[in-house]
Amino acid sequence: MKQSAAKLLVQCLKAQECRRIFTVPGESFLPVLDALHDSDGIETIICRQEGGTAFMACADGSITGRPGVAFVTRGPGATNASIGVHVAMQDSQPMILFVGDVAREMRDREGFQEMDFAAYFGPICKWSARIDDAARIPEYIARAYATATSGRPGPVVIALPEDMLSDEVEGLEPRPFVHRPAQAPCPDALATMMAMIGDASSPVAIVGGAGWNAKAREHFTRFAEDIGLPVATAFRRQDAISPDSPVYAGNLGYGPNPKLLERIRQADLLLVVGARMGEATTDGYELVTPDHPGQLLVHVHPDPEELQRVYRADLAICADMGEFAEGADLWDHDILSFDAGQQAHEQWLAFNTPGSDGTKLDLAQCLAAARRILPADSVICNGAGNFSSWWHRYWPYAGYPSQMAPTAGAMGYGVPAAVAAKLALPDRCVVAVAGDGDFLMNGQELATAAQYGLDLLVIVVDNGTYGTIRMHQEREFPGRVSGTSLANPDFAKLGEAFGAQSWRVETADEFAEALQQAVSAKGLRLIHCLQDQDVIAASGVTIEGLRAR
Repeated sequence: MKQSAAKLLVQCLKAQECRRIFTVPGESFLPVLDALHDSDGIETIICRQEGGTAFMACADGSITGRPGVAFVTRGPGATNASIGVHVAMQDSQPMILFVGDVAREMRDREGFQEMDFAAYFGPICKWSARIDDAARIPEYIARAYATATSGRPGPVVIALPEDMLSDEVEGLEPRPFVHRPAQAPCPDALATMMAMIGDASSPVAIVGGAGWNAKAREHFTRFAEDIGLPVATAFRRQDAISPDSPVYAGNLGYGPNPKLLERIRQADLLLVVGARMGEATTDGYELVTPDHPGQLLVHVHPDPEELQRVYRADLAICADMGEFAEGADLWDHDILSFDAGQQAHEQWLAFNTPGSDGTKLDLAQCLAAARRILPADSVICNGAGNFSSWWHRYWPYAGYPSQMAPTAGAMGYGVPAAVAAKLALPDRCVVAVAGDGDFLMNGQELATAAQYGLDLLVIVVDNGTYGTIRMHQEREFPGRVSGTSLANPDFAKLGEAFGAQSWRVETADEFAEALQQAVSAKGLRLIHCLQDQDVIAASGVTIEGLRAR
């Protein structure tokens, strides 16, 4: 029986267990939208801007471990969505972006919105291709899923010529479900690693990243607790280990515990599992240098191309994260024992306990209230900005997954990520946290949340400035404010316009009261927090202090 290429494409997505797609519709892939109309099992989420669409696919891939799927049109649609492709690459998230393209006969004439997608996306994705022959759709879709999920997960971009989608094909079936390869660690390498840990006096583990999953979390936590190994999490990977673990030492990135930094500097062995050791995790490649003199480095990663790429490893182990963690957990390590894990955890607990900065809207005290009121396994979704430092320092990230935050530092991620998280995890409390500048980059996706009746809480921290850039500006050019001040709307009223129950708060007590009311309510809810911009980071950095330096 003959069928359109678009219907075959949708069948192939179903065969790969795609449950939903995120899209801003375009005329370049109308046959796909028509095929989705009759397709049971794939939910179509209509978004408001392609950047938000791509962020939703990023978050969906991160949560499920299967590629998040987005469809956008060519030209403006593709370029808007490219921010999500970049995030998925730097965050090691499986994602597939389908782009409707010009008809095949129009190629290379600079037709309407025409682009060379392989050239444009090639440097920021794992694979970029075009399907010119409808008969090869099953091959391309299976390869896209395999590429996006294998090794270091990441994004794939597939262009779909609009005339190809209307071609008729027959006798073609989707390829079987693509499983992520799960390579076990080499037993000799595990034995060598255990011997190196046994010879160390002050080892530290840094975990979280490519391919990390619930299995890796469970087994590695048990292994680390059994031997008393301090475990730090890489930048924005704080849910990689339970905060209740007696060996959890805290998170790396921006504004970490100084005592954790000193512990890592003094470590004679670093066991890095899943993390790439990127710029944020290593404080500009200075906390741990690529050659790390005086320190041994055991680097475990699922992608052989990542090992020895930037950091010289004394022992490189290529393995699936879950398989490696299980292997380490089951290994006979009774002779290994350290006291440092408990000490590191106590230091983290002291650093993690909210204090007070004396401002009206004391964000540390707001986080103390959040810890009392919100479920500990709440999924916290945020973009980039100094507002996030309070959450990174004081929120526990107890569930898995529970931290949706771009290591690429992209603004505007929080609201669309929260939409995707609530769709994927409907029984979990999901919170989008955004700064004022951050929120206005993708706040329009509140309309998507409202359209699908999502039970979602949004917290907007408004200090009237691009806080991170203002912090750097005050350090480099004290008192010379330029290009960072913002004139903002009333976000509470804006939330109401989208159908949200809204609150406007100016003190920590008002925040606690509003949060309690918001948690007791249902549907879309928004809390607009007016913050004093002088206290600009959870580390206690103030604008006055920066100017005085």
